[in-house]
Amino acid sequence: TPKPSSAASDVYKRQTDNMTETVEPTVAELENEGDVAADYLEELLDIADIDGDLNLDVRQGRAYVSVEAEGDGLALLSAPDTVQALQELTRLAVQNKTGSFSRLILDVGGSRDARRRQLETLVNAAAAKLDDGATQASLPAMSSYERKLVHDIAADQGLVSESYGEGADRHTVLRRR
Repeated sequence: TPKPSSAASDVYKRQTDNMTETVEPTVAELENEGDVAADYLEELLDIADIDGDLNLDVRQGRAYVSVEAEGDGLALLSAPDTVQALQELTRLAVQNKTGSFSRLILDVGGSRDARRRQLETLVNAAAAKLDDGATQASLPAMSSYERKLVHDIAADQGLVSESYGEGADRHTVLRRR
């Protein structure tokens, strides 16, 4: 059974023959995370009397769970802070059930796509500062998932990105190559 790594990274530590080996979770393990998360979220939506359809996927080594609904049924749940809190609760529920640290991503009502567009705007503004002569541009603190998106967006634009700081203060700094 996979155990969480002390660094809470994408990999798990497994004890085999008195040796610890680092391995990425298998697709089957990630699909199981998604199933456990879906069960938890279905119960939560039922308690709150909110209709929603759950979709499960595995993307870039993570379980990805999206909740979708027609109309504005998810409006209250799709606020960024609410999605982050629900994601953390869902990760804890998965960890409690599986015994393994989870890095699943939760999307509610397209909130992740909306946030990606906001981050693209932020990176574009930083690139404009760099074009105007700044040697670097610091972005505000954000979650590890958001920083990953920023790194991807920056790379697509030919920028160098690095994360600095600790915990809630960790942020990304962009530079030209």
